[in-house]
Amino acid sequence: MASLLRAAATWGLFPWRGYCSGVRQGKFSKDFVEALKAIVGSPHVSTVAAVREQHGHDESMHRCQPPDAVVWPQNVEQVSQLAALCYHQGVPIIPFGTGTGLEGGVCAMQGGVCVNLTHMDRILALSPEDFSVVVQPGVTRKALNTHLRDCGLWFPVDPGADASLCGMVATAASGTNSIRYGTTRENVLNLEVVLPTGQVLHTAGQGRHFRKSAAGYNLTGLFVGSEGTLGLITAATLRLYPVPEAIVAATCAFSSVRAAVDTTVHILHAAIPVARIELLDEVMIDACNRHSKLNCPVAPTLFLEFHGSQQALAEQVQRAEMIIQDHGASHFSWAKEAEKRSQLWAARHNAWYAALALRPGSKGYATDICVPISQLPEILVQAKEDLKASGLTGGIVGHVGDGNFHCILLLDPEDAEELCRLKAFTHQLCRRALALHGTCTGEHGIGLGKKQLLQDEVGAVGIETMQQLKAMLDPQGLMNPGKVL
Repeated sequence: MASLLRAAATWGLFPWRGYCSGVRQGKFSKDFVEALKAIVGSPHVSTVAAVREQHGHDESMHRCQPPDAVVWPQNVEQVSQLAALCYHQGVPIIPFGTGTGLEGGVCAMQGGVCVNLTHMDRILALSPEDFSVVVQPGVTRKALNTHLRDCGLWFPVDPGADASLCGMVATAASGTNSIRYGTTRENVLNLEVVLPTGQVLHTAGQGRHFRKSAAGYNLTGLFVGSEGTLGLITAATLRLYPVPEAIVAATCAFSSVRAAVDTTVHILHAAIPVARIELLDEVMIDACNRHSKLNCPVAPTLFLEFHGSQQALAEQVQRAEMIIQDHGASHFSWAKEAEKRSQLWAARHNAWYAALALRPGSKGYATDICVPISQLPEILVQAKEDLKASGLTGGIVGHVGDGNFHCILLLDPEDAEELCRLKAFTHQLCRRALALHGTCTGEHGIGLGKKQLLQDEVGAVGIETMQQLKAMLDPQGLMNPGKVL
């Protein structure tokens, strides 16, 4: 077992709990814990082992040392005081939202204080006429859209999990609607960030929520996707959209992955404003049938959705259907009723858990490459062949409308040979994506396992520039240490 753990750590893929170099082994002094309690109150500080353990991992396979303490601040002033205290004591800080990440971003590599921001869950300001809203970090995507229901607006970025919105900002999350509405990155107008020293920064100026600006450096963009390594996001101003007048979804099965992906590319080239277009290969559609009680043919399948007026949808649907039929689709079905659409997208969002159910007791690992649309058919077909040749259990799902797809792989973490095969497959897939001018992560982030791939992707000068920014904002390296760089 020890040799397996060391091998995994060497690969940089899975730093399992119990084998993490540089891990802080000691516990905080009583005085330091009392100082934390003085800031947030005794009920909002915990050093209980079970609570610390819960905050030391996310949904990924990555495991590491739990934090030494967990705190629940109630407002930005408390977050500022906590940061200042940790900064002066040289204690690492790990931000925590809902824990739904997939790259080990909340693991406490050096111990420290986990700052759970879920108690800060207020919607601070809503400007329907400006299509913007200000939320605290504990507000989740579903909670926001429930709040917006009566004003005819919504926040469409949908990663599947009911993630916290500021957590989505920190990881630059996206999801099924990104082809139409963009990712989180394109929909953040301003951020309130507590820097490691305790200073509070408003990245676009306090209270501002304009749609565009040429005023100086893009500080907002700097913190989107920073994965908690530069500061704690305590509020986000987000862009909202009108709820579509009409929505229509569809499913269609194909004889091969290539036929499904070629259909996707042709729909995009035809400038049909599709809102969602998702691919599930035959393994994943079979898993979703079982897990979510669907009755789809076991074949590579596209889930599509169109948003707009009734008149516009009629034209979009007609044009899309012609392209789909030209590519030999079978079992074509439209879903206009809200209940049926919800069932389809719930099944898609639960694909991770559907895959895990294929092999009870296994662990899951999801790749996350994204390539230019023109390269998508080539790499998807090759990935399918490589997955079959590897002998690994897994399937493919993807936001193919923007070139992003995931291989969800299942394995026994105690099986060193299987772990080696998984490592070889993921390494080869990421290298292929980079060779095709793509990225090693479309939406999950770098976290613990992709630091070397980030270096290969952005080059030495890119990494050096990031390191300089990190050193300037976090000179002691206390913000979520061990992640990204």
